[in-house]
Amino acid sequence: MTENPQDTVPPVADLPAVDVVVVGSGAAGMSAAITAARNGLSTILVEKSEYWGGSSSRSGGGVWIPGNSILRREAPADDIDSARTYLKSIVGEDADTDRIETYIDRGPEALDFLIRHSALELEWVKGYSDYFPEAPGGLASGRSCEPRPFDARALGDDLATLHPPYMKVPLNMVVQQSDYRWLSTGIRHWRGPVRMLRVGMRSLAAKARKKKLIGLGPALMAELMLGVRGAGVPVKLGTKLVDLITDSDRVVGVRLESGGVQTTLHTRCGVILACGGFDNNDDMRGEYQRRPSSAQWTLGAPTNTGDGIRAALRVGAAISYMDDAWWAPSIPLPKGPWFALAERSLPRSLMVNAGGNRFMNESLPYVEAAHAMFGGKYGRGEGPAENIPAWLIFDQTYRDRYLFAGVPARRPIPRSWIESGAIVRAGSIAELAAEIGVPGDALSATITRFNSYAREGIDRDFGRGTSRYDHYYGDCTNKPNPSLGELTKGPFYAAKMVPGDLGTKGGIDTDACARALRADGSVIDGLYAAGNTSSPVMGHTYAGPGATIGPAMVFGYLAALDAAGRLLEGRGQQAEGRGQEAVDRNNGLAERRG
Repeated sequence: MTENPQDTVPPVADLPAVDVVVVGSGAAGMSAAITAARNGLSTILVEKSEYWGGSSSRSGGGVWIPGNSILRREAPADDIDSARTYLKSIVGEDADTDRIETYIDRGPEALDFLIRHSALELEWVKGYSDYFPEAPGGLASGRSCEPRPFDARALGDDLATLHPPYMKVPLNMVVQQSDYRWLSTGIRHWRGPVRMLRVGMRSLAAKARKKKLIGLGPALMAELMLGVRGAGVPVKLGTKLVDLITDSDRVVGVRLESGGVQTTLHTRCGVILACGGFDNNDDMRGEYQRRPSSAQWTLGAPTNTGDGIRAALRVGAAISYMDDAWWAPSIPLPKGPWFALAERSLPRSLMVNAGGNRFMNESLPYVEAAHAMFGGKYGRGEGPAENIPAWLIFDQTYRDRYLFAGVPARRPIPRSWIESGAIVRAGSIAELAAEIGVPGDALSATITRFNSYAREGIDRDFGRGTSRYDHYYGDCTNKPNPSLGELTKGPFYAAKMVPGDLGTKGGIDTDACARALRADGSVIDGLYAAGNTSSPVMGHTYAGPGATIGPAMVFGYLAALDAAGRLLEGRGQQAEGRGQEAVDRNNGLAERRG
């Protein structure tokens, strides 16, 4: 491996001013760092955690960027304007047209740049549909890409500080998103055993060749880290953002803390905040979000405590969407929340509230499912959530057929899960209702009604099984509807469901070049934000698999290009990736915003 830049630079306290400081080492931060350095800016990346990769390394690693070169090569032909129509249609009245247009138009360019300047190797996740495939411009065949299994030996010493995934998996056991769909239904379809065999053979082959295979979010971030190292960007771990340094109305640097010592670092072009949301800050959750939103159920990186957002507030930045998150209905297991991605969509299951009543299509995309758990439009409203506590109810046939929270079909539920109260088991529906504290007659009536819909194949209350997305994690061998099945065979089970999340959604308002804005729409010179530190281009919704990481990468890239374009403009040069266009576009935006 080439010389590690981190080993060749003095401590931050002794560094002279740099062109750009990037705060945060997730997908947004690494994209920004690579882009800035490759466009000639002296760049340093600082990370609060002792690990690099942020919440992106704890994710599935999906990337939703319509029209990118991988999709053009591997997927069915898709009109880029259809993606534009789709995104605007689902975001609705909250759409920021400038940012959506920029994201759609420049996303492919951003991804191609990062592919050229890192080890990124992505493939299309065939058939993983947009989350609203029936919406105007939606695509049932999907627009998501994921990293191929990656040999982590290429990281050298950096492998030791890659942020661990939220769920521990054995080395070389790589389950891609394209595998998980079929693994969840076990041997119900021939593709299930084939995928199991593929995963096993992949693992054995890697072991025989002494590889260290990783996948999903860790693979994505490892590939970007090689790009960061290749660009010569020093990475300072264990370095916390304390505050922003300003001169008049311009951000000119950062105050940092490492090992209990505070230092200052000045910048010539700007500070790019990409340090996540406030996932693990219960005080901020209490201030901005409805209860029972809680840090104990987040899958976000433990060091995501809102440092960047709070620092930006102190220099006058506007914020929005703070009451929302990238919600993920989860089961609060003893060792941490389990993101119930497929479990809610499989036949012979339904969800009920404390009254024993269904309240939604259980197969909804996860953000919308949690909105329904909270109640109200987009989950907003006064007071505590309306449909929490909630319970996922299923029968023994479900357990005999399907993977559940990582436990293979027919295997017993771990005793610790039952002892913790996260999973309840009973011989009858009446007994189950008593155990979870819901009215027995209501739960019995709900299941009877649901079973009649399952026999008919039509959910007349909530339309479960109507969308192609509903079927993705359903059971295609189940007739007449892959998403519906009767609950008839005891014992019966109830899994407690809580509003977990993949990270908070609210953050700093930005323009189409990722520049931080004040409440009046004016730009805070020298300050940028991307990823979960910024407010979402998706509004209150979620377009498809990887629609957090996609915008994070694109706007991290655009932030760095803007900084590079402004520096090089004075030198009569032009940044790669149309840096001058970034300057012109920024000027136009500033004029329009007045």
